[in-house]
Amino acid sequence: MIGKSKLQGANKVLVDLCFGDKEELSAKASLAVKLNGLIDRRSLSQTEAATVTGMTQPKVSQVRRYNLQNISLERLMQALVSLDQHVEIIVQPARRAHARGITVAAR
Repeated sequence: MIGKSKLQGANKVLVDLCFGDKEELSAKASLAVKLNGLIDRRSLSQTEAATVTGMTQPKVSQVRRYNLQNISLERLMQALVSLDQHVEIIVQPARRAHARGITVAAR
């Protein structure tokens, strides 16, 4: 499970820097927190993480620093899959309990 304080910190940095769409950046931040946690748990260097995920080392560096404006949600999801994760996207009607928007939950 992603630490709530880590996720809030990553989201705050992105929102404070005023980069693009808040919902998309929040989703990217959630995925990046999970990806960074996996890289840490496996004690991978940025070069090793790049090899495993198919990303370049500079892109891994961007993810490590939560500099996500030039990294797509799809790329982050692919990187997670390459680290043996299952990524699931669920589309459902917006209701009172679930307002319209994008939500990412990482376990």
